[in-house]
Formats: sequence, C-alpha cells, structure tokens
Amino acid sequence: MLIGIDASRATIARRTGTETYSRNLIHALIGLGSEHCFRLYTNGPAEVPGATAANVEIRAIPFPRLWTHLRLSAEMLAHPPDVLFVPAHVLPLIHPRRSVVTVHDLGYLHYPEAHRAADRRYLEWSTRWNGRQATAVLADSQATKDDLVRAYGVDPGRVHVVYLGRDQAFGPVRDADQIAHVRERYGIVGRYLLYVGTLQPRKNLARVIDAFAGLAGDPALAGVQLVLAGKRGWLYDDLFAQVTRLGLTSRVVFPGYVEEADLPALLSGALALVFPSLYEGFGIPVLEAGACGVPVITSKTSSLPEVAGDAALLVDPHDVDAIADALLRIATDAELRAELDRRGQENVKRFSWEKCARETLTVLEEAARWGRK
Repeated sequence: MLIGIDASRATIARRTGTETYSRNLIHALIGLGSEHCFRLYTNGPAEVPGATAANVEIRAIPFPRLWTHLRLSAEMLAHPPDVLFVPAHVLPLIHPRRSVVTVHDLGYLHYPEAHRAADRRYLEWSTRWNGRQATAVLADSQATKDDLVRAYGVDPGRVHVVYLGRDQAFGPVRDADQIAHVRERYGIVGRYLLYVGTLQPRKNLARVIDAFAGLAGDPALAGVQLVLAGKRGWLYDDLFAQVTRLGLTSRVVFPGYVEEADLPALLSGALALVFPSLYEGFGIPVLEAGACGVPVITSKTSSLPEVAGDAALLVDPHDVDAIADALLRIATDAELRAELDRRGQENVKRFSWEKCARETLTVLEEAARWGRK
C-alpha cells in the first residue's frame, strides 16, 4: 500500500506541539519497517527524519500560497496514493476517497475569546471539513473525540483516540554544570518555576502571573523566578505589560523559544512545570516534564487529566488562588516534589511514538480496506 503523508509541518525548524507530533510520528511510522511505501509531500526541499529509507519517497512540490488546497490538491488529482494521512493540518479540497486526518483539539469552541476571530473562523471550517470528509479521524485524547462527536456530529465509530508519544531524549539531567549553563543562557538566576509553550491567551498565563504575584512576598518563594518560555503568540505584549504593572520584571523571565536540545536540562532544573492551560488536546510538555522527573501543576480540564494521570497537581485553571496554592505547595514540600517525580517517571511509560505509530498504522490500514468495500 502506498501511504501519502502531508509532511509540510514536520519540516518546520521551530516546532510547537502539532509540528512535533507530525515529525515524530512520521519518523516512527517509517521506523516500523512495514511492507508499505510512504510518499511524503513537502512544500519545497526539506529534511524529514527517516526519509532515506528504501520505502520512502519525498515529493517536494513547492507553491507560494494556499499550498494545501491548490498544490497538494493538484497532486492528489494527478497522482493519488492509496490512502492520504494529514497529521497536523487540514485535508486538501481534492483528496483521495481514503483519507485520514488528525484533529488535535477544539479549544476554540470552549474559549473563543482566546483566539483571533480569523483564526477561529478557519478552525471552525477546517475542523468541520475534516470531520465530514475523512474516512477516519485520529483524536489526541478522549476529550477531543467527545468534542468532535458533540459539536459536529461525527460518527464516534470513525474517531479513534491515539495518544501521542514522548521523545526518548527527555530524561532527568543530573549534571549541575549542564543545568547551570542552560540556565545562564536563558537569563535565569537561582530557583525557578517553568512554563513551556507558545505565549498566547489559552495557555492561561495571565492567571499564572497573578498567582505568582500574590506569592511574591512569601519567604518560601524568596528568590524564585517564574520563567515563561516559548515563542511569542497572540497578545504577548499584554503579558509583558502585566508583569511590568505588577513590579515583577526581575522575577518573571521571558527567554523566548527554547531550543529542543536545551529543554531536558531546563526542565530538570525547575521546581515544577506550571501548565494550567485553559484547554489542551493533549499537552506534550506534561509528558516531557514527567520524563525529566519534574513535578507538574496542570489543569483538571480537557485532556490534561488523561495525560497527567496521578502524577500532577490538578487545579481549576480559572481559580487564581488554587494555582497560587499549588505553586506554594510545590515550593515548600520536598516530599511532594519527590513523590510527583516518581509518579511522573512511571506515568510516561504509558506513552511512546512507536505505540502511537502502530495504532495510527492500524487506522490507515482499516481506512484503506474500508475504501475498497
């Protein structure tokens, strides 16, 4: 069987969650060494992990604008694969009868105010389109599947929950010099609480800053910094202004995008990962922190309890006092940190990219058989 994959998001250098998913899953699918052939579509020359395998073809089809709906559609019309898989975007307007797509989350329905109007309209259209047109849909979590069924009436039998994996490169970094070097590179002094992800409203960072501000004078957090790491997203300037208004410019650090190679050390040096997002389809940082033996504070909503299991402090993301209480508990309770460390490293054993790839390949094979009926 020839499996076509939209690999355009897997080639982006500075990756966020969906690009990381696309890149790692494609690599794992190729690594299964199955009898299938893979054709990877990219918008121009690009490096894709594992693409040198004998059963892999790179089809570079550059196009300046509307690559998916114009150029990829034309390719599907001229040279369709047996099944098309779109892991991190939207099905092209013209696509094979047998197509599989991943829907990562429907957070725009729950928190429309956390998205720009144009982005919200596009997400509404593209998700509805994916749900109606795909032979099968992969959902990152049961929460995402439930949203698809409830919001768009997608047949639950066509939606398959396939959890993401974790990068095996993430593990506890015990080398104090390495942690100190990374900390210095990103302007961090002393102990710190860490957030990793795009700086945008749905990540709930305004409430995290308010919670931290309420504890700024507590002796237990003396010298502790709040590090908000990630590329600038929508309304980033509002966060910077909030920090200035609260007089926290020396206590809140915005290091920008953190290179992937630096993340294990940066996580390992933190008191905790602070990730009380308003909504997540999965939440890769929770797994990365767990793998590094770092306590996690995250939300008790959307998919996050599925991912975190019993290895995190779960909070109401709308409750600033609850977030502040969790920050204080983490900072003052060494036994709690040690227990969450142990649970986190146990929890992440449930997730791997190989497992994700095997379950994904099963869905692709089932979609191909369905299309021949």
